[in-house]
Formats: sequence, structure tokens, C-alpha cells
Amino acid sequence: MTQNGIVLVVSVSLMKNNEVLLIKENKASARNKWNFPSGRIEDGEDICVAACREVKEETGYDVKLSKATGVYNFISNTNHHVILFHFIGEIIGGSLAIDGAEIIDSQWIALHDLVKMNHEELRDAGVLKQMTEAVLKEEHYPLALFKKQLGACSTYNDTKS
Repeated sequence: MTQNGIVLVVSVSLMKNNEVLLIKENKASARNKWNFPSGRIEDGEDICVAACREVKEETGYDVKLSKATGVYNFISNTNHHVILFHFIGEIIGGSLAIDGAEIIDSQWIALHDLVKMNHEELRDAGVLKQMTEAVLKEEHYPLALFKKQLGACSTYNDTKS
């Protein structure tokens, strides 16, 4: 969603066995760039619902959000002012299914290796690395910060970190 020229985005780090899932995008603005599953919040959509939806659309996985690492404010590589809400999640269902149109590849990678990746390989590398550092340092915030709509998302887990 774009509000007053600001793009509102959600992003989720899916964790499994000390690794995180990266997707390789095939969008004009991010061709062949690695990223966490992420995307724009739709008009009127709950933030946590948007995060669950984006993961499902980009990976095929159903996810349970467990924590947030923060809100990131930056100018994107497409020169948009972005406010990004980043979450940590775990897979609770579904199976990996990438469509090839917008997402062309995926890989599980150790967080420490992600920090070392070349900036040119990553979408908005500075922010992606900031989020990764927050996960590594366990700089987590409870999902209670995001007051959800009642019954908004069955995969939204409102537990304290």
C-alpha cells in the first residue's frame, strides 16, 4: 500500500534449523535479487495478516508469526520511501511452491552466511542485513505491539517473546 507517497511493506524471516529462507525475485525492480518473503500491505489490511499472506503467495507456506524485529524506514533501490515491518515466523503448513513469474528460486541459508553475501545479490541489502543482525542478536519485540483485528489471521500467533 502507498500512503502519502510512503510504501508500507511486511517482511518475514522463516527460520528452520538455524537457517532462514531466501527467495530470488524476478520483478523488474529486483530481478535476480535475494530477499525474505515480503510485499506491500493492501489497503485496509492488518499488518500481521499481510505478513502471513505474502509468505503464502511467495512460498506456498502457511506461517505462524512469533516475534517482530522492528520497523525499518528507508529509501528503496527504486527511490521509494518505505516503512517495512519485519517479523520472524515458522512454517506450520503448506509446501514450497514458487511460481516462476515473480519468484524464481529459493534457498535456506545460515544467518551468518547471509550477512556475508555480496550487496549486489540482495534486494535493499543494507536493510536486509540490518534485519538479519536483529535476528542474530535476538533483538525481538512481542507481536502485541501490533494490535490485530479480531479473528484477522488464524496463523497470527499473539504470544509474548
